[in-house]
Amino acid sequence: MQPTETKMTIREMCDAFDVTPRTLRFYEAKELLFPERDGQKRLFTKRDRARLQLILRGKRFGFKLEEIRQLLDLYHVGDQQQTQMNRTLEIARDRLSDLEGQRDELESAIDDLRERIKLWEKMFGSKNQTRKVAE
Repeated sequence: MQPTETKMTIREMCDAFDVTPRTLRFYEAKELLFPERDGQKRLFTKRDRARLQLILRGKRFGFKLEEIRQLLDLYHVGDQQQTQMNRTLEIARDRLSDLEGQRDELESAIDDLRERIKLWEKMFGSKNQTRKVAE
């Protein structure tokens, strides 16, 4: 993408952001992106590119599409994005808490399973071991 380019085709967007055309059309249908139309051709502006970057980042963090849409819509509230940033921070804190809880549950399950395997190995002897459990 050249810095002077103002609009990108769907193929250029796919290449630049490593997404599929279906993904872009889906985000458009969900009112997350608003490409211009030139006949059947979709043309994505600098604004669309910025929005897609935020969408992909939100998805990576596990934000729901509706949360992302609401956050994007807050950009135009007129308070220099203060409302948008406050709501983003709130959602991000909630998501971080969820992820940390999931991590803790996963670590607990791993520890429990590791202990069970050690117990079973002792009960059934080493002849049935197919793989030693990593400590």
